[in-house]
Amino acid sequence: MDLQLRGNVKQILEEQSGEGKNGPWRKRDFILEIPGKYPRKVCITQWGDNIDKADVQEGEEIIANIDIQSREYKGNWYTDVKAWKIERPGQSQTESSGPPKPSEEIYDVDDELPF
Repeated sequence: MDLQLRGNVKQILEEQSGEGKNGPWRKRDFILEIPGKYPRKVCITQWGDNIDKADVQEGEEIIANIDIQSREYKGNWYTDVKAWKIERPGQSQTESSGPPKPSEEIYDVDDELPF
């Protein structure tokens, strides 16, 4: 299943990085506002090299190809919305940024963090 969200980038949050079991990691969140009668805002995460490959800018319209994943931590559930590819409307497929969809990517951030 291919999930896409189209909207305007409202805010780019500060990049975070650290060291996990599998080595160094980095991530950056951005807020995408999806238009409609009742506009919705979704926090989307980019991981690793995808941050540089899809240089998302505040105010631009994008199409985010996403994966949604939930996990349990100490009895609570947390959901991540991860962008694996970013496209700009009107851009051809060959120009789109980001790698082909991974069959399964596992990002092991420090187990003590609930997100």
